[in-house]
Amino acid sequence: MATKAAAPSAPARPRPFALSNWLLLVAAMVLATVVVGGITRLTESGLSIVKWEPVAGALPPLGDAQWQAEFAAYRQSPQYQLVNTGMTLADFKTIFFWEYVHRLLGRVIGLVFFFPLAWFAWKRAIPKGYGWKLVAILGLGGLQGAIGWWMVASGLVERPEVSHIRLAIHLLTALTIFSACLWVALDLRALARDPAARPARMPTAGIWALSLLALQLMFGAYVAGLDAGFAYNSWPKMGDEWFPSDTQMMHPWVRNFVDNPIVVQFVHRWLAWGVAALVALLAATAWRRGRSRHAAALIVAVGLQISLGISTLLSGVAIPIAAAHQGMAVLLLATILATSHVLGERPA
Repeated sequence: MATKAAAPSAPARPRPFALSNWLLLVAAMVLATVVVGGITRLTESGLSIVKWEPVAGALPPLGDAQWQAEFAAYRQSPQYQLVNTGMTLADFKTIFFWEYVHRLLGRVIGLVFFFPLAWFAWKRAIPKGYGWKLVAILGLGGLQGAIGWWMVASGLVERPEVSHIRLAIHLLTALTIFSACLWVALDLRALARDPAARPARMPTAGIWALSLLALQLMFGAYVAGLDAGFAYNSWPKMGDEWFPSDTQMMHPWVRNFVDNPIVVQFVHRWLAWGVAALVALLAATAWRRGRSRHAAALIVAVGLQISLGISTLLSGVAIPIAAAHQGMAVLLLATILATSHVLGERPA
C-alpha cells in the first residue's frame, strides 16, 4: 500500500526590513531601561525589592496588605536598618517604584524579543546566517536578568550597597545587548536594500573608539557605584588641585583604579578626552569617505556627552542631568556603531 507523500514545507520568505525594525524597537527599549536603571541607582532604589521573583514579581503589590508585607521584607534588609531607619511606607513606595519599573522593563524586553523571534522563525522569515545571532542575543538577555539579581544580592548582606564591579558588569552587558541589536538591525537593513549584501565589518577606527568607550563606561559605572561623583564637584580641577594630594591611596596600587572613589573620578574625568580624540578620528575617517552627516553626528554626540558630564559634576550630581548623561552615553555608543557600520558595509 502506497504511503501518502509528506506535504512540502512552506518556502522561506526572509523579511529583513521587518526584523530590522523589530530589533531597533528592542534597542530603544534597552536604552530606556538603562536610563531608568541610572535613576534607580541615583535614588538609591535598587535594594527596595529584596526578592527575585521573575514571574510573580511582574505584578506590583495590590492593596494595603501586600504593601505592608513588601515593606516588612524591606525592613529586614541592611539598607533599611543602617541607612533608612524610620522610613515611611509612602517613602518606600517611591523607591519601590523605580526598581519595579526597571525590572518590569527588563521583563517586557524579554517578551518583546522572544515572541516575535518565535513568530519570525515559524514563518521562516529569518535570513540565512542570522538565526544564531538572534538566539545569542536572546540568551544574553536571559543572562542579564541573572546578572541583575546577582548585583542586587551583593547589597542585601552586611554592606547596604551593591558591588560597583557587579554594577559595571550589569551595565556593560546591557550595552552589549543594545549594540548587538543595533548592529544586526543595520546589517538586516542593508540586506533589505540589496539581497546580496554581506554583514558589515568593524573598521579599525571604530574598534579603537568602541574599546576606549567601553573602558570609560566601566569607569562611569564605578563612579556611580562608589558615589564618586560626589567627591569633588568642581571643574577642571578637583578642589584646588588637579589631583588631590591628600588622597588616601590603597595597596596594592592597582586597587585604586577600582575601589578608590577619588582615583576613579579622576580617571573618568580625563579618559573622556581620550574617547573624544578617537571619536574625532572616526569622524575624520567618515568625512573623508563622504559621510559628512555621520561625522557631524559623532562630534555633536561626544560634545554633548562631555558637556553633560561636566554639568553633572558642577550640579552636585543632580538626578535629571546625571540621567541625561547616562542616556547620552548610549546615544554616543549608537552613533559610533552607526558610523562604523556605514564605513564597514560590504556590498556584493
